[in-house]
Formats: sequence, structure tokens, C-alpha cells
Amino acid sequence: MATPAIRMFRRLEGLFCVYKPSGVHWKLVRDSIETNLLKGLNATPIQPLPQEVRFLEHPRSETEAPKGLTLSAASVPVLSKHPLVTGPEFQHIRVGVGHRLDAFSSGVLVLAVGNGNKALNDLYRTRVTREYTLEGEFGTATDDFSHKGRVIERSTYDHITQDKLDRVLAMLEGVNQKALLMYSNVDMYSQEAYEMAVHGLLGPDGKSQPILTGLRCVHFQPPNFTLEVQCINETQKYLRKVVHEIGLELRSTAACKGVRRTRDGPFTLQNALIHHHWTASDVGQAIGQYHSKKKDSHTQIKNPAFQPTEGSTTTKQQ
Repeated sequence: MATPAIRMFRRLEGLFCVYKPSGVHWKLVRDSIETNLLKGLNATPIQPLPQEVRFLEHPRSETEAPKGLTLSAASVPVLSKHPLVTGPEFQHIRVGVGHRLDAFSSGVLVLAVGNGNKALNDLYRTRVTREYTLEGEFGTATDDFSHKGRVIERSTYDHITQDKLDRVLAMLEGVNQKALLMYSNVDMYSQEAYEMAVHGLLGPDGKSQPILTGLRCVHFQPPNFTLEVQCINETQKYLRKVVHEIGLELRSTAACKGVRRTRDGPFTLQNALIHHHWTASDVGQAIGQYHSKKKDSHTQIKNPAFQPTEGSTTTKQQ
């Protein structure tokens, strides 16, 4: 019979996401969540100790004369099964981490518990697209492309307008679209390529260089600007380098002030648990919501809301 701790652990197996703050290493986030989950599992009610039959010496009074050894059967708890002897029921659980964030980045970080690690590996085999918000500043260039690096160059930026910035972003997006088609290993003149493009399934076959699938400016107030980026196979260092290259294309310099991931596959900021909710109960609730959402999406795929009839098909053909 499964103990309450084991039943609780089975409910915790799956995927969820948290919000990783800037300045914190992802390993510290994972270790903190693992510690909190172990505390929650080991705080569940303890089952009664099993009983065993032992023959104990029959007690006798001090005035009674010895008449030989007298034994009586008694049911006593098995102390070797006591938690103070065996230790906590759960001493280690496997918490996996998805696409990682470096120490200076923040945002959505996907994690997996137990058997959820297999689902995590399957998720990242399906060309997962991630979204980021990049904050940049014109006028300086640093050795590591971030605003905290060593300044190696300063330049003017008064000539930069949002129209010029948008043209540079469109040029970069076009270059990356060509790279996306090149790494897809699909004949661009085939019906298969057309159908994959319609459903948004075009992507690199296996590992490739970082590819930007979307790039736009959402805030422009020189020297500061904010970009929204959709990408595949990226690193945060590469995204900072993109900000640096945008500055060079505009005949200036730029440094990245912040990188925040807003979406990782099906996980968004709305699903991310902040630090105060990194508990076993909140994690279990988040995993349950993810399972129910995944089940609903599979149901919609199997039973689409619109089923074309023979008449509508004939009309469309005409």
C-alpha cells in the first residue's frame, strides 16, 4: 500500500515553470525547489508502525519467590521502521531543468519532477520556440555586450530614429528566415514545405545555429529601446550580441541592459511560479493545471469544432 508521501510524489511528477530572478544562478533555483519539495513530501502524515509479536518476560513482584522464567506473548511496534531510525522517506528526488538561463537573465524557467524528465526531453525535441524581451541602450559598447561589462567604445546616437531601427530589424529577420529555410532540410518547392509553413512547423532539423524567427521594437526612447524576439536554439549571450550588432548596423554602438524570457514553448509568464510559491502544494497545483491543459488540447485536436460537410466542400471546389 502506497504511503501518503508516495501518493503525493506521484501527483508531483510532471512539468512546471518558475520565474527565475536576475542575479541568481539556475542551479540555486533548482536546489531550492528540490529542498522545498522534499520538505513537503516528508511532512506528510506518518503511517502507524507495523506490529510484531514478541515473547516478553512476565513481570513479577519483588516479594514473589522465583519460580522459573515465565514468558507472555505481546504485540509491540517494530521500532526499526521508525522514521527516527530509517530517516526521511524521501531523501532525494530528481528535478530536471529545461533550456537554462544564465545568472544575469530572468524569466520563465521550465523544470520537471520524476518521470516528467522524459516529457521534458520530448518537449525540446519538437523545435520549441522561445520569446524574450531585450532591453538595450545606445551609445556604449562593452566587452561582453552587457551594460555591466568593461566599456570599450562610446559613440553618438542622435541620428538614430525608430524608422531606421525598424529597417535594420526587418533586414535581420529576413536573413534569419533564409537560415531557417536552409536548415529545415525540406525542398522549398514541395507541397510538404508549403504545408509545414502554413502550420508554422518549419524549423531546423536537429541542432543548428541560433535563429531569430521574429524581431520587433516595442519601445523606443533614445538611448533606451526594447525588443521582442522569437528564436530557436539561442543562448542569452547570443541575444546580447544581437543588440550589439544592431548598434553597429545603425552606425553607433549598443549594450544590452536586460534579457527576460517571456515564453518557453507552452509555458508563459502567467504560468510561472514566483519565489514565494516554490512549495510542494503550489508546484503540484501547477503540474495539475499543465496536465489538464495538455489533455484539453489533445481533445480539441481529435475532435475539431468545425467539420466540413459534403455541401461545403462542393461549394469550395466550385
